[in-house]
Amino acid sequence: MNFDLSEEQRLLESTLDGFLEAEFPVASVREFYDGDADLDPGLWKGLAEMGVLGLHLPETYGGAGLALLDLQCAAERFGYHATPGPFLGHALAGLAIALAGNEAQRERWLPRLASGEVIGSVAIAEADNRWQPEEWNQTLNDDGTLTGSKPHVLGGRSADLLIVGLASGELGIVDATQGQVTAMAAQDLDHTRRVATVEFTGAEVDRLPQGAAQSERLRDAALILLAADAVGGAQRCVELSTKYAKEREQFGRVIGSFQGLKHQLANLALDAEPCRPLTWYAAYAWDNVPNEAARAAAHAKSHVTDRFLQIARDTVEAHGGIGYTWESEVHYWLKRAVFDRTYFGGPRAHRRRAADLAGW
Repeated sequence: MNFDLSEEQRLLESTLDGFLEAEFPVASVREFYDGDADLDPGLWKGLAEMGVLGLHLPETYGGAGLALLDLQCAAERFGYHATPGPFLGHALAGLAIALAGNEAQRERWLPRLASGEVIGSVAIAEADNRWQPEEWNQTLNDDGTLTGSKPHVLGGRSADLLIVGLASGELGIVDATQGQVTAMAAQDLDHTRRVATVEFTGAEVDRLPQGAAQSERLRDAALILLAADAVGGAQRCVELSTKYAKEREQFGRVIGSFQGLKHQLANLALDAEPCRPLTWYAAYAWDNVPNEAARAAAHAKSHVTDRFLQIARDTVEAHGGIGYTWESEVHYWLKRAVFDRTYFGGPRAHRRRAADLAGW
């Protein structure tokens, strides 16, 4: 039995690494971070031309027809490079329509999502940190329109299409270009993934027929992609810490020769490495082991994002005083770790879900 990625998945990772290192290195991340945009048009166009935006969408609608494990490979590399933009929301919007939409909805939206012509996102969360489908209480007006607000919408100011979470776990499509939808920038910590509060004032909603049946599955995919981003970010933190330890000198010696720092770096690697197979299995189970998928996703999100945050904090410490400054690059991954840990619910909520699913 093969417990590793396939050659094609390894090629996808290496191709993305080469593209991002060449087209959007850390210097570009810094420039983007200091700006106010949701995405970089050149980067988004490049990802679309590579087919990354439609990896998980059916070939019939212009996608590559690949599995969630392939999509998580891309998410992992985005975490490694601190790649900016609304990739997560866009991927989930396409997945929602592919899973829960009818033929007309798929034909209308999926080809344009796969090509990047339309930017999608999900408006899922509600006030008081209610992320889970069973917690949504947003209802439609008598005429089927939507009035209300949704916080924490990834790339909300740039989105052309929103998948909205509704009461009873239902899902609906909202064309965000209509006048009844307004997105306002919200305070965010991770500037590589801007969020907005979206206000709906009588916006038309096109319900997804299988929304209630597929909303939990959509949630689980989101958890896995966040865990994958955390895997990539944790890997980068370990590499940054090791590189710095080999270069920085103190008292005439490289600091990597100090026993205390050696132990710290070893602990970073030991924390990071088991996160990868945990996330790979969750992505595999999502497609192939339905009776274990929800629990595997909850385990991956809760454990991996928790570990990423601790690894990022230890990375800052390993860099000493420079690690606490804006000029150091390590704060990009620290803030990314906070985002991954809190978005779609924190570790405590998903550990509780995993325990319930296991019958504890």
